[in-house]
Amino acid sequence: MKRLLSIEFQKIWKNKVSKVLLIAYFVLLSFIALIASIKFSIGSFEIRIADQGIFNFPYIWHFNTYIAALFKIFLAIVIVSMMANEYTYGTLKQNLIDGLSKKEFIISKFIVVVTFALASTLFIFIMSLILGYSFSSYNEIGIVFSDLEYLLAFFIKLVAFFSFCLFIGILVKRSAFALGFIFIWFIAENIFYWILKFGILGGDDKTKNFGDTIIQFFPIESMSNLIKEPFSRLSAIKTIEATIGGAKAVKDYSIHFSQISIVVIWIAIFIYASYYILKKRDL
Repeated sequence: MKRLLSIEFQKIWKNKVSKVLLIAYFVLLSFIALIASIKFSIGSFEIRIADQGIFNFPYIWHFNTYIAALFKIFLAIVIVSMMANEYTYGTLKQNLIDGLSKKEFIISKFIVVVTFALASTLFIFIMSLILGYSFSSYNEIGIVFSDLEYLLAFFIKLVAFFSFCLFIGILVKRSAFALGFIFIWFIAENIFYWILKFGILGGDDKTKNFGDTIIQFFPIESMSNLIKEPFSRLSAIKTIEATIGGAKAVKDYSIHFSQISIVVIWIAIFIYASYYILKKRDL
């Protein structure tokens, strides 16, 4: 495993674009801490974002993982480019000639995917602890380490998305087309959802619920469902909503085993499909 990982990271680190994207990704994750310094002035009142509770334990685990997941596209580009370069520079064929099996090749790529996700999760864990202990009103151990399931969901979400990018990279071969394909897939899922919810099945409450049920099994949507938006959990937002629109239905922000299971199945599908394509393709 060490040998495979060493080979892959040598390829990535020797590529200037990949190196810049990796550094940019972790720098941008660090910028979450800058949210603490943002202030708004409304007349004589001054509001600091950090004072609104976004860095309170355990809410911080939800907030930081949701925000950090928005930057995953940087590592997605690295993974897609990593696969495209294998075809462009002939390193895939050379690795196979040197004795690396196609199965080992896919395993090595998956190890990179897991390593990226693990490094991101560890980074967010450490940064959240620092920010939490700096700004949180609650520092009891039981509160600090509750809701850590958001970190698990974040890790699985990244592994799934990067596995999807790996699959598309192997399928399409060229990085620009692969990234375009990912974007088209995202648009297609949304179009299908709205057609299903409001189009071919009518649009009453029953068919809307059916549309919501079906779409949760699609890859991009299932990943998105792992960590729902955290902003409406803030007391300030709840107060504004209550003032403007009155009481609303309680939203479920929890991480559910069923949602994790769907995403894990997609990970297995993407990795197996990647191996199957590589095994059948004439290189």
